[in-house]
Amino acid sequence: MKAIAAQSGKIVIAELNKPQPLPGHVLIRTEYSAISPGTELGFVKRAAHEQALLGYSAAGIVEQIGEGVMDVEIGQRVACYGAPYVQHAEWLLVPSNLTAVVPVHVSPQEAAFAGLGAIAIHALRIADLRFGESAVVVGLGILGNLIAQISHAAAYRTSGIDLNPERTAMLRQQGLAHVYNDQAQLEQSLSDACGPHGADAVILCASGRGEELINCSFSWLRDRGKIVIVGDLTTEFSRGLMFGKEAQILISRAGGPGRYDENYEKENQDYPVGYVRWTEGRNIGEYIRLLAEGRISLKPLITDIYPLLQAAEAYENYQRPNKTIGTLIQY
Repeated sequence: MKAIAAQSGKIVIAELNKPQPLPGHVLIRTEYSAISPGTELGFVKRAAHEQALLGYSAAGIVEQIGEGVMDVEIGQRVACYGAPYVQHAEWLLVPSNLTAVVPVHVSPQEAAFAGLGAIAIHALRIADLRFGESAVVVGLGILGNLIAQISHAAAYRTSGIDLNPERTAMLRQQGLAHVYNDQAQLEQSLSDACGPHGADAVILCASGRGEELINCSFSWLRDRGKIVIVGDLTTEFSRGLMFGKEAQILISRAGGPGRYDENYEKENQDYPVGYVRWTEGRNIGEYIRLLAEGRISLKPLITDIYPLLQAAEAYENYQRPNKTIGTLIQY
C-alpha cells in the first residue's frame, strides 16, 4: 500500500505492506486523512535520510475487526486519531480505543479532522471553564478556529484574535461576534466580550517566540486566570506579570488522557470512566457528536483536497498560508 512520508526534507510516497488485523484493533480502508500543518511541516523540515511516516487524523470504512472489538462493526465509517496507528496511508490498523463511529449524515471530509477536534476539545478541558466563563483564543488557523467554535458551542463567552483578516471574517461568519485582527480592538472590546473582570482563560494557538504574546495575555486575564499553551510557542514571560495576577500557565498535550500510554493505545486497555472521564478516544467521539448535531462546521475551513499521489503539492501549498487552512488527502 502507499503512504506519505518525509525524507531528506521532502515529501515522498512510501510503499508499505498492508497491515493485518490484531486483537482489539480495526482495519480501516482510508477515505480521507487530514494534514496537521503545525506538527507535520516541522517533521518535514527535520526529516533525515530515513523515511518518516506522516499523519495522525483520518476517516474511513472498517473492513475487518480484531478479536475483542465490541463497539465497531464491519462496514461502518469511523474517525480515528493518533500516530503511529493513524497515518496518511491507504490502510490503517487502529486500536478501537482511538476510533469513533461516524453517523451516515456526517461528512467523511469533516470527520477526517477528528485528531484536531480531539486536540481542540482537550485544550478546553485543560482550561477547565464553567458555564458563563470566558476564553480568548489567539491564532485562528484550523486548530484555533476549532477551539473557538467548540467554546462557543459550549456557551462560553468566546472571543478571538488573528492578524489575518480572512481568518477572523471566517469565524464571524460562523456566528462569533467578538473576533478581531487588531490587538487594540480586542482590548477595547474585552469587557463586552468577557465581562468587567477579564478573561477566565487565554488559549494560545500561535507559534514562534512567545514572550510578547504571553505577557500581553496576562493583561487580558482576570485575577487568577489561566493561560493555556496549545501552539509551538517558546515560554519566556514576565514573572512579575504572572505574580500580579497569580495566573496559571498550562500546557495542553495532544488529544487527552491515554495519549502516549502504550497500555491504553496499543494494548487497547480503556480507563474506567469513573476515574478518567475524558480520554482521547472519548474526545474523538465528542468531536463527531458536535458535527452530527450541527454545533460546529469544518466545511468552510477545508480549502484544498489532494489525491494521495499529489501529496508533495499539498504540503507545498502551505507556502501560501493566507489562503490554505484545512487540507485533506483523498484515497
